[in-house]
Amino acid sequence: MAKDAIAVLTSGGDAPGMNAAVRAVVRSGINKGFNVLGIKRGYRGLLKKDFVEMDLRSVTNILSLGGTILYTARSKEFQTPEGIQHAAQNCMDMGVKGVVVIGGDGSFRGARDLSERGIPCVGVPGTIDNDIACCDYTIGYDTCLNTIMDMVDRIRDTSESHDRCAVIEVMGRRAGYLALNAGIACGATSILIPEVEVDIEKHVIERMRKTQRTDKKHFIIIVAEGCGVDVHELAKHIQAETGVESRATVLGHTQRGGYPTVKDRVMATRMGNYAVKLLMNNIGNRVVAAQKEDVVDYDIFEALNMTKTIDMNLYNIAHEVSI
Repeated sequence: MAKDAIAVLTSGGDAPGMNAAVRAVVRSGINKGFNVLGIKRGYRGLLKKDFVEMDLRSVTNILSLGGTILYTARSKEFQTPEGIQHAAQNCMDMGVKGVVVIGGDGSFRGARDLSERGIPCVGVPGTIDNDIACCDYTIGYDTCLNTIMDMVDRIRDTSESHDRCAVIEVMGRRAGYLALNAGIACGATSILIPEVEVDIEKHVIERMRKTQRTDKKHFIIIVAEGCGVDVHELAKHIQAETGVESRATVLGHTQRGGYPTVKDRVMATRMGNYAVKLLMNNIGNRVVAAQKEDVVDYDIFEALNMTKTIDMNLYNIAHEVSI
């Protein structure tokens, strides 16, 4: 294997647009004179030396594909000092000059650990939750939002036809960005997010009663999974308290799939290209980030120590206009 090689892997939960990022890394890397290796199934594949040499045609027609052609997996072994050292040695054995890691916070911690062992790594944020603190935007978020909007709109059709309340759980284990923005886009009566302490009586029942007095007869309640609220039990409670027939729906992994939007394809391409340019200049231990309309980079330690907060003004607007 040539000495000047770079590798790319996808790790953690899959996100639409990851393939666009992989494509950008492969083609940008080859354009810069590198051999490019794909690592299958994330850090698990790195430990097993599951490398595949990529060429320009390896990534043909993958822009429109959801998921990741490199696959993804969790690896407990990689979380140990011995596992990290083993992974670093595998990179050295394969002549890898640097690794582009596409994933979320957990994936970036792995990139940091590899960088500390002499393998320059650059993280590219790919997660539907949009919960990477240094980024305004993460790959997959826009596609996921549009998927949620489409499904909630469909559920609304039947809820309105039957004068029902639809209680819908969306993803967002630690962050409410999906729930908040989807709730606004779909006109939800109430939006429950992890960043705001849940008060079912205040945030759901009272709001529904208030809108009932203005002759509203169907309702959408959006719940982020990280709230710890059982949407099936909530639907039963709503029906008992308000008399409105209520149904619960968990959108689940349907939110992860599907072809990526233009925004995700373009941003993933920009980020993947940017990551290769960093490695070309022997710069590792960085995270690529979208800030407003720009693509920038941060030290990986700085990025992992940042915190991201929900826009409470947007949260308040959501409930002011949904009455």
